[in-house]
Amino acid sequence: MFEPDIAPSATLLGLLQRGRGDGTLHALAAERPDALAALDACVTCDPRRDWRTESRSLYYARLYSELEAPLDGIEAHLFHPEDLAAGGTGDPSAGTGGAGSGPDESRTGLALSVLGHLAAYGRRDALGLLRRYTASGANWAWALDELALRDDDAALMRLAPAVLDRFPAGPEGDAALRAAVRDAYEPRPWRLWAAAHPRIAAAGEQAPFDLWQRQLNRTSAAPGWGAAEVLAWADRAAEDDPAVPARDAVRRRAAAAARCLAAVAGPDDRPLLVDAARCGAEGARRAALRHLLDRDDPAVPGLVELAAVDPDRRIVEAALELVGLMRGPAAVGHARRWADPATGGADSALGEAAARLLADAGDERDAPLVTDALRRWIAARGADGDGLGCLVDGAGRLGAAGAVAALRYVYAETVSSQLRGRAARALAATDPYFPAGPAVECLWDCEESTRELAARHVATTGDARVLERLRRLAADPAEEAEVHAAVRGRLTSAPR
Repeated sequence: MFEPDIAPSATLLGLLQRGRGDGTLHALAAERPDALAALDACVTCDPRRDWRTESRSLYYARLYSELEAPLDGIEAHLFHPEDLAAGGTGDPSAGTGGAGSGPDESRTGLALSVLGHLAAYGRRDALGLLRRYTASGANWAWALDELALRDDDAALMRLAPAVLDRFPAGPEGDAALRAAVRDAYEPRPWRLWAAAHPRIAAAGEQAPFDLWQRQLNRTSAAPGWGAAEVLAWADRAAEDDPAVPARDAVRRRAAAAARCLAAVAGPDDRPLLVDAARCGAEGARRAALRHLLDRDDPAVPGLVELAAVDPDRRIVEAALELVGLMRGPAAVGHARRWADPATGGADSALGEAAARLLADAGDERDAPLVTDALRRWIAARGADGDGLGCLVDGAGRLGAAGAVAALRYVYAETVSSQLRGRAARALAATDPYFPAGPAVECLWDCEESTRELAARHVATTGDARVLERLRRLAADPAEEAEVHAAVRGRLTSAPR
């Protein structure tokens, strides 16, 4: 994933980019031109590191509605020459997939999703932009999926010729058309069009057979029947699948090999497997380590310690991944030793992995170790990064009151709305001031789960904004069912 340019959290743009509730509140209080400029900047340059896991579209659409903002910025972005250069004018290989698989989803996907929500709120200008973009834009499949949920049959039927013109007659165009029908997230338009366009009807009938044919034609090397053969097969991953990056091929083959070992390895094979886990090549070593871990072999902790200091970074990564899978009293005991600053290993990669294991599987006595690991992470890497979420969750699960300051920092500074939601959940379990503090802001958060958390915990007295916000969420048809349930539960029990 690309790294977006994120403004500081103390600025209006930074708050909106992060999807924080305070972003909406500050935008509504700011000078309107400043708020509109910041909002357009977010929608036309997606600030998310991973659009598949982070929500923003409803958050921004609600702000467009509250500000009664024009859509000129979104229109200019969608119909910029850069979009045409991506292949949106008739190239059957460009944008033939469903939403999220077209060539420009990272450039235009957020804007199209915002338009979809605005169309659901009754903005006719948003509906018109979606129709125009479906007819001429590169990421037309995403726009069509948005229309499939909101537009009427007659308007969708009028779009059929423009979409069908993207697929020239002939084998290549027909194959691209079948892919478009097969991959569409929302099949409604294609079903409507099939009644009037024989090519679309034929594509819809043939698409499932294309999928079955691809599955039948798959060929891959199979291992021999024996532990040694399986280990050798794990080491041949890069050779057998040269089209896949070597790192990915080895990881996938090693995982498959570990499953095969469960079927073929016997007690007599243990010396071979321990030796492979100690000094084998990457594929065999990964497979043997995973198999021995699944069998709760007593040699695993020592093998993990050895692999964690290997000169090969790939072996170190394999060892650290394995630590995350360890469970049971013995594994937790080893993790306490690895993560304890008194042993000198807390700052090592193995110590960090052990702290994450304690966050997942430890008990209340491990709260100080998890808190120390959380603080060290923030000091070294800031409020983001793979692995931080596990420590945040663990601090909440273990009720680590000493971690409140660190959790507040993560909540305020992280650029990931998913991680911010996890920090909010941990604060709800550790911070006595959460109901009257962060929970109020969370009612405006971009993430559904964070709004639901806030609705369940927020103090309904002391802040006049809270009850009004709860009522608006309850009445909003675009809100998720889980949030509606939480909000209505609080409204029925709120003091009058």
